[in-house]
Amino acid sequence: MSETYILKIYRGTPGNQYWEAFELPLREGENVISALMEIQKNPINNQGKRVEPVAWEQGCLEEVCGSCSMLVNGYPRQACTALIKSYLLEGQTIKLAPFTKFPLVRDLVVDRSSMFESLKEVHGWIETEGSQGEGFGPRISQEKQEVMHVLATCMTCGCCLEGCPQISAKSKFIGPATVSQARLFNMHPTGKLEQGLRLRPLMGEGGIGECGNAQNCVEVCPKDIPLTDSIAEISRDTTLQAFRDLFSFKDKEE
Repeated sequence: MSETYILKIYRGTPGNQYWEAFELPLREGENVISALMEIQKNPINNQGKRVEPVAWEQGCLEEVCGSCSMLVNGYPRQACTALIKSYLLEGQTIKLAPFTKFPLVRDLVVDRSSMFESLKEVHGWIETEGSQGEGFGPRISQEKQEVMHVLATCMTCGCCLEGCPQISAKSKFIGPATVSQARLFNMHPTGKLEQGLRLRPLMGEGGIGECGNAQNCVEVCPKDIPLTDSIAEISRDTTLQAFRDLFSFKDKEE
């Protein structure tokens, strides 16, 4: 008899969530996504009852798009790189659940649109029209490029927000991912021209001042982005921006 394992999924819709288990054959090299695909082909739970297929999100299947975020045994991560065998070292049951810091849609699907709205708040892009003449753009040192490359690997997956204790219904904290992206665009010579547009939203309610320095974000980031470094940099930059705005206001008064 082939070896099997149990995939236990916390599923349902808002206000009606429940655990449902599925027994699956163990296959070499299988990850959580391929296990969910097996259930989708034949959605029969371990009670022998045919049920609705489990809903989840997926895209690139190579930990780049960030869409398959979920809790695997309580840990926020990407399901496409969660290998089944590595979790069976802890037992024959693997638990999947949706993120808790975002509105639930159904089963393992949550609405992460708040993260994209936050990027709009901090002007998470670089205006290029009219910023440069003909020819090459501004030089960026190799050292700075290396830092920017790491920051640019952010997938907006939501793992850092899920792990952050400051993200809750009682808090408006914008989250470490958005803070880090503000740092990325401010590091670009052209983006730096509009750094005030990115820093000012981070100076008010829900901004950098609401970070509790728990550092969970660094621990759970699947891309190993130095989020706490970004938080420290932006904290300094917002202080400087506050002084710039203050003296600019005084100059206008005079």
